[in-house]
Amino acid sequence: MLAACNNNSDNIFLKEWDTPYGTAPFSQITLDQYMPAFKAGIAEEKANIEAIIKNPEAPTFENTILAFENASPILDKVQGVFFNLAESDSTPEMQAIEEEVTPLLTEASSEIMMNEDLFARVKAVYENQDGLTREQQMAVKKLYQSFERNGVGLDEAGKKRFAEISTRLATLTQQFGQKLLAENNAFKEATGITVSEYYDFMGSCEDRAKREQVFKAYSSRGNHGDGNDTNAIVLEVLKLRAEMAGLLGYPNFAAFQLSNKMAGTPETVDNFLQPIMDACMRSARGQMKEMQKMAGHPIEAWDWMYYAEKLRVQKYALDEAQTKPYFQADSVLKGVFTAAQKIYGICIEPAPEVEVYHPDAHAYKLSEPDGKLIGIFYQDYYVRPTKRGGAWMNNFREQSTGVRPIIVNVCNFPAPGADPTDAQPSLLTIDNVQTAFHEFGHALHGFLSQCNYTSVSGTNVARDFVELFSQFNENFAFVPEILACYANNYRTGEPIPAALVDKVQKALKFNQGFAAGETCAASILDMKWHELSSEQLAAFNGPDDIRAFEEKVCKEMGLIDQIIPRYRTSYFNHIIASGYSAGYYSYLWSEVLAVDAWEKFKEDGIFNKATADSFRKTFLEKGGSEEPMVLYKQFRGSEPNPSALMRARGLQ
Repeated sequence: MLAACNNNSDNIFLKEWDTPYGTAPFSQITLDQYMPAFKAGIAEEKANIEAIIKNPEAPTFENTILAFENASPILDKVQGVFFNLAESDSTPEMQAIEEEVTPLLTEASSEIMMNEDLFARVKAVYENQDGLTREQQMAVKKLYQSFERNGVGLDEAGKKRFAEISTRLATLTQQFGQKLLAENNAFKEATGITVSEYYDFMGSCEDRAKREQVFKAYSSRGNHGDGNDTNAIVLEVLKLRAEMAGLLGYPNFAAFQLSNKMAGTPETVDNFLQPIMDACMRSARGQMKEMQKMAGHPIEAWDWMYYAEKLRVQKYALDEAQTKPYFQADSVLKGVFTAAQKIYGICIEPAPEVEVYHPDAHAYKLSEPDGKLIGIFYQDYYVRPTKRGGAWMNNFREQSTGVRPIIVNVCNFPAPGADPTDAQPSLLTIDNVQTAFHEFGHALHGFLSQCNYTSVSGTNVARDFVELFSQFNENFAFVPEILACYANNYRTGEPIPAALVDKVQKALKFNQGFAAGETCAASILDMKWHELSSEQLAAFNGPDDIRAFEEKVCKEMGLIDQIIPRYRTSYFNHIIASGYSAGYYSYLWSEVLAVDAWEKFKEDGIFNKATADSFRKTFLEKGGSEEPMVLYKQFRGSEPNPSALMRARGLQ
């Protein structure tokens, strides 16, 4: 390891960072530093794992579990920077590095997770947990299950095949992301709008032929039979996942994925989703009749958002052109911060001393009222060609004892006017505003964590639990007391009128047959793909099979022709490349928890300090140091009521 460091003496990743709060010195990072740093990190990790295995002392939490968590400081550092930038500011050069390093990292991980000697030590601690704290027990359980779920119990042939599958999947998912980024940029070239502007455009464009063109371009991304076509990748990913699950003794990948989640089984998820879909389609059919009367012709998929917006204006006298001037991006960020400060008592201030990775990004410092550092926050809101679509929270550095987190929120909001003569700032839709609060809810989960061990800190919780905190935080976006702090007309400075706020709040339950329906449809599509066995998937050979399966699933779930899943298979990044495979249902599952928790806040008073403190200490500080439902019942006093979602969406 010393030799590796000495041979790369100028590599910033192999040095201590003399920067404010240990943040990344982005201007000192060059492309040629990444691969040597990755290789040095892999070598360091391998040496540290070997030291754990050869330790002559009996396995303990400290010399095995904690030692494992602390085995890869260089990798933690370089991965924290590289993969964040690869998503938010990707270039062909970064993509080339990603292609080179992905198989190396996967192979190194597989080698570790299939090491029987290391697993024997982990198993020894797992089987004798006397004296361990609850958090230590959860960390042990998580690591033990990781070994089992990564093939340590397989025979040599099985291990070899499992490792091959893991490496291939890592490469395929990385390629999918790159192709989708190229498709999103091609969509903009063809239509003149970005993917993130699609819903806003479809709700406002009066030209029906143009709407049809844009809808077809949007819904066929990755499906053109050209160099950016993703169908072959998707099928190979699905087949490899099914094979991997079979190696581990599961009938399909969904059963494997759900085995360590709150839901537990695919059947539980299926039974959860279908009643929601039924309620959504009942609502959607009723709304469609109203829109058809307004339109004077049958509603097609490219008509839905346009006439839904017209119907919303008619029902609530609410047009987003009225609200946008009050939702300027910088002001919305102020509202996001104000809510966190008001609810949790934290302080947030600009951190100009912290270097950022892009001119669009900004840094902030979070601290307790007594000045104790909570963490550093990067905010990166505006769309650009090098950024993948969507919005997300991620860590540059995760929380643990003595280590404060560094967290980023990335969105794809419209950029301010590029023309110097155009003074219009970035103006956000109601959905954009909710997204800003949503992603900072994830950030708060990471920031307020008070765990000792990285593996269970912050957002390191079950996938169908993690969205609770982001969706819960959305509720503060349109609370009058919070709106009063940020929603001012960017031209006049006047606060948003109470009458307009009332319209916004009433309109939030409008069009939920469509909004919840397209999300539920995508969730069901995800589940049905991953409920297929290897034998069933063997019959799929190309794009026609994918489209036929989609149509079959949509028909069986009861989705009407005028609505498509929020993501079709060829551009479903969440389930192909972003960790939500057999897990997209998590948004709706967590929404039940979030709505039920919000009802307690409303019962007690939204700004009740005792309730907010309970939410912070029970949830946000605990991370994954306890089972999700145990934490939930501690806060709420009972299990969540599924009907809360229906009430919140206005579907009952």
